[in-house]
Amino acid sequence: MDESTTVWLVRHGIPNDAEGRCYGRHDLALSPEGIRQAKGVAQQLACEPISHVYSSNLRRAVETAWIIAEPHGLNVQTVDELAEMHFGDLEGLTYHDIQQRYAGIFESWMMRPAETQFPNGESFTRMSGRVLGALDVLLSRHRNQSIAVVAHAGVIRLVLGKTLSIPDNQIFRLAQRYGAINRIRYFEDGPIVELMNG
Repeated sequence: MDESTTVWLVRHGIPNDAEGRCYGRHDLALSPEGIRQAKGVAQQLACEPISHVYSSNLRRAVETAWIIAEPHGLNVQTVDELAEMHFGDLEGLTYHDIQQRYAGIFESWMMRPAETQFPNGESFTRMSGRVLGALDVLLSRHRNQSIAVVAHAGVIRLVLGKTLSIPDNQIFRLAQRYGAINRIRYFEDGPIVELMNG
């Protein structure tokens, strides 16, 4: 069988106080339901030969990652570059407030999300560079191993979109529910998505 590196991409569980709110870098803890979801993911991955667990540096991802790492007896290594999009001045606001205060940005975000520069925040291009750069480092570090990476919907969609050669402005069609499990195998001649939004 061909040698390959397996990457399990997991979205964090439901955080507290996130309903109807923009919370890219807004650092929220897991809700009780989010903890239950993380435990479910941990149970599903408990028998997989995972050698390392990585996480975004945001609390909701770190808490999810520690729950997943526990059955394997592993520590969690945080990677700042795996954080969600930085929405700048929009962070922590409700979508209703954003629509009222930043009408032009809100319209651009809804119509052309990959082209929107958030005030005092980040562009999709900048996010893409840091996320894909971090993934390249992990892939080179863990050739022919199986690793878990706990991150965010935006980060995971970006990686899946790149893997599947989906244009940037179409990746938002990829569903990523809370606690979703994705699996990509990286072979010498290219990656294969084996599981998405599981």
